[in-house]
Amino acid sequence: MEIKSPLSRETYQLLGAALYWAEGSKTNDLAITNSDPYLIAFMVKWFQKIFNVPPKTMKAHLNIHPQQNEKEIKNFWSDLTGIPLERFGKSFIKPPNKYYKKNNLYYGTIKIRVSKGTDMRHRIFGWIKASLQDMKPKVELKQNKWMRLTENQRPPANL
Repeated sequence: MEIKSPLSRETYQLLGAALYWAEGSKTNDLAITNSDPYLIAFMVKWFQKIFNVPPKTMKAHLNIHPQQNEKEIKNFWSDLTGIPLERFGKSFIKPPNKYYKKNNLYYGTIKIRVSKGTDMRHRIFGWIKASLQDMKPKVELKQNKWMRLTENQRPPANL
């Protein structure tokens, strides 16, 4: 096997940071949103192990479709994560539309929030930045070369 289990603390820390970088909130909250039960279970455990945040203090919100059973989906996520049902906020139920949805997310999408997580979020992005130091010269060179792409050019308004 190429991956040794259990993961070292540093590997575990960076895996969670990378997942947060990809799927987590970039502003305001320390929050991660996804529909994959494995990713969510990992991140809840990661918040607990790396930042000592127990699941009972986390908050959760669902994003589901109108044909889904909100109560059952809340029970599923609560059972998986250990986040108490009373810590679930109001769910967002997507408005119905006439198009058939091919990619049904059976458990909806869940957003997990850690209260007072600003410092933790800054630490996570510091770990990511430190991990990418060898990329910095190349990326900055290319960004400078292509700076014109960052200029916001709006098309003329239709009057």
